[in-house]
Amino acid sequence: MDDQNKNLILATGLSFIVILVWFLVFPPAELPVTETDPSVASAPADATDIDTASPTLAPDVDPATGTATPAVETVAETASQAARVSIETAELIGTLSLQGGRIDDLSLTQYRETLDEDSDLVRLLSPVGTATPYYALHGWIPTDGTSTDMVPGANTIWTVESGEVLTTQTPVTLIWDNGTGLTFRKTFAVDEKFMFTVTQSVDNATGTPVSLRPYGLVARHGEPDTVGFFILHEGVVRMSDGELEEIDYDKMPDLAADEGRIEVTDSGWIGFTDKYWMTNLVPAPGTSFRSVARSANDIYQTEAIYPVLTVAAGASLSADSQLFAGAKEWETIRAYQDEGGIAGFLDSIDWGWFFFLTKPIFALLHWLNGVIGNMGWSIMVLTLILKALLLPLAFKSYVSMAKMKELQPEMEKLKEKTGEDKQAMQQGMMKLYKENKVNPASGCLPILLQIPIFFSLYKVIFVTLELRHAPWLGWINDLSAPDPSSILNLFGILPWGVPDPSSIFAILSLGILPILLGISMFVQQKLNPAPTDPTQKMIFAWMPWVFMFMLGSFASGLVLYWITNNTITFTQQYLIMRSQGYKPDVFGNILSSFKRVKPEDK
Repeated sequence: MDDQNKNLILATGLSFIVILVWFLVFPPAELPVTETDPSVASAPADATDIDTASPTLAPDVDPATGTATPAVETVAETASQAARVSIETAELIGTLSLQGGRIDDLSLTQYRETLDEDSDLVRLLSPVGTATPYYALHGWIPTDGTSTDMVPGANTIWTVESGEVLTTQTPVTLIWDNGTGLTFRKTFAVDEKFMFTVTQSVDNATGTPVSLRPYGLVARHGEPDTVGFFILHEGVVRMSDGELEEIDYDKMPDLAADEGRIEVTDSGWIGFTDKYWMTNLVPAPGTSFRSVARSANDIYQTEAIYPVLTVAAGASLSADSQLFAGAKEWETIRAYQDEGGIAGFLDSIDWGWFFFLTKPIFALLHWLNGVIGNMGWSIMVLTLILKALLLPLAFKSYVSMAKMKELQPEMEKLKEKTGEDKQAMQQGMMKLYKENKVNPASGCLPILLQIPIFFSLYKVIFVTLELRHAPWLGWINDLSAPDPSSILNLFGILPWGVPDPSSIFAILSLGILPILLGISMFVQQKLNPAPTDPTQKMIFAWMPWVFMFMLGSFASGLVLYWITNNTITFTQQYLIMRSQGYKPDVFGNILSSFKRVKPEDK
């Protein structure tokens, strides 16, 4: 077998391995799970789906000592059948249960599971007794030796004192009397977006002072389904006096672990984050509290426990807290941070290691979308702006590449002269570079600078809600999803389907955008000097088509960015080389080499 065939087999094998590894490391997005229609979420669950009881972790404070406790409180699974109060706003629909006075049924009216008009609304919270219980509960912890029976618990049945439906204009107040002189109230209010305000109050008619600690908790029963992609965090997210912490579900501290507790002195928040949705306990700015994240018995819980309050005999007191439950909209969360004073709340969006790039890139993309009104075109304009910023470096790079291309005949002669003597070959090449004032490394700098920019833009497209279900044109109706067209059915002409996105055979189901990406990389590559080594040359020749398969299952917005980037790069490089006296004969013969422009051609 000759060397050329060996190199071809080697390059083919390496390319196939790269495709498989890339597919495993960067798997395609999973298909959305169909939910029960939340428009009827206020109806009680079927009794056949309800077990007898489910444990919920007790708040992380011992009633007598204020220290950690491993106690577990049993929550009756009749919560979904208890009387309920409706929640109705432009953004939210659901109910709060009078059992425990908890918010445990919530759906987002502006977001659906799929692009279908009849698709279910995205459901955020679900009551105990359903398949995935997820709820928020607020209450009191006695700290002076008072029995826990004297304060309302997770199973306490509250009574509506005022308000019939919780809306942005009409708060709802619940009341419970313990029968021995303490009267408790919970007042729920909600703004026009996703922030609830919970005001808890106590009237003390016992004749003696009573000390209590207010708390709020968010609990999830069972580990939720996650995207499971290393670029995205899903799990606990909390801010503690300016320190952001992210904890995966499998890394959450157990019941008695000290590392799950943080004493926050000034400001913070804690809760659970999904890819696009979030539920967070938000104490008032300037409030000290104990931030707790822990798990046990397949229950994951976050808590905000506030300092002890003493209610004098014959007196009353109240405590306010907030609960964010909704979509991770950039503008909404930024407003809560800047106008509502919630420190660092914008960091609840997973900006990643390159936050210093992802934040301004998304801010610019968001502004462009507001002006243009289409995320696809905004991505293209954003790419043009980024390329313009890198133009000074690109100019030096392309001039260097042009000079290196001109030296290729000399390098071929040098290779024939030195034969297998690699050291002599390297010395000869360095001499050529020095005599012609060529720096081969200068061509790599713009590429190296593009890597974090590319990664940051990918992070923005993958993580931020604003690209979810955002259309571009024609068949591209979701820039956060792969191109839905496929060469396997001639882009919809033939009457058969394509492999499931989760199948390994999906890498063969190339859409129009990935094919255009491969072509754009191939054309751009013809402006660059080819490697002298045959194996390297073969691998570089395969690279555009390897990347075409590798990026085929990526978000359409990212592929669109890369096509635009390649097109602008080709145009810049072509024009800069022409300005330096080199005429790339790409359109006449794409495989031809560069040729020096004759004086009469200028």
